[in-house]
Amino acid sequence: MSCPYCQAETVEGRLVCVVCSRDIAVPPALLAERDELRRKRDLIRGELQKARDELDMIRARNRSRRG
Repeated sequence: MSCPYCQAETVEGRLVCVVCSRDIAVPPALLAERDELRRKRDLIRGELQKARDELDMIRARNRSRRG
């Protein structure tokens, strides 16, 4: 893990960076929120890929009808 402020490598679980002395502890609620946002992002990416695939199929079908 690296410090989000000075980018120094820190030991996992430390509350304060040994280089810049800033508080680097992350509250569990923020970790849970991050994980939920990542889950939603992945769902949206899946939906977007499905829409792209459908659009590609429609375009291919239209091209084959024209020529």
